[in-house]
Amino acid sequence: MSVNVIVTGAGSGIGRATATAFAQQGARVLIADLNAEAAKAVADSLDGAVAVVGDLSDPEVAERVARTAAEEFGGLDVLVNNAGVMDTMALAGDVTDAEWERVIRINLTAPFLVTRAALPYLLERGKGAIVNVASEAGLRGSAAGAAYTASKHGLVGLTRSLAVSYRDRGIRTNAVAPGGVATGIMTGLSFDERGLAVLGPFHASVGRVAAPEEIAAAIVFLASDAASNVNGVILPVDGGWSAI
Repeated sequence: MSVNVIVTGAGSGIGRATATAFAQQGARVLIADLNAEAAKAVADSLDGAVAVVGDLSDPEVAERVARTAAEEFGGLDVLVNNAGVMDTMALAGDVTDAEWERVIRINLTAPFLVTRAALPYLLERGKGAIVNVASEAGLRGSAAGAAYTASKHGLVGLTRSLAVSYRDRGIRTNAVAPGGVATGIMTGLSFDERGLAVLGPFHASVGRVAAPEEIAAAIVFLASDAASNVNGVILPVDGGWSAI
């Protein structure tokens, strides 16, 4: 796979598994992450990978990520918007301004900014793929709190808008919607008791928790030529949770 790829949030979890999967197929990968140590460790473990560290919700950082990939690799073929944070499961009436702003900024504004920065380079190639990591919470209202749910529904909408807007210029945009995945996204969170009491019963049908590599495999497929006629799709990778 001789392609140039950006993976955001690639220092751990789904992002790290995705960057590794692309690299194993011969892709050159830019590792974008807020955690400098994690980003460097992943980049050092992959042949030809480079790391860019910073807050992706900062337009200057988003521009630097896209520009670095184009300069280091000679162009850009694939963007994977994976970086994200979980909320505390707080309901709309209980969400603080700080939590709402943080979750929307990281989960929705950052993917928009990175996409906007990357589009000129993707369009220059005349062919490319964007894959967004949404969530089961982007398909239903019972998988997370108000902030996370709104952010992932927003990312689904952005995915579909991009798919329609750029399909005639060679850019496909799809998203995966994972269910439960064994990552560290919930590490250190203190969950809202009222939110857990209301939403907890809906989680009984979550099913098996997936490995990050299972989500990565779906992302690599959507970015590949094997999915050349797949555009605007929100693909559940949730063990059947969305079918219930």
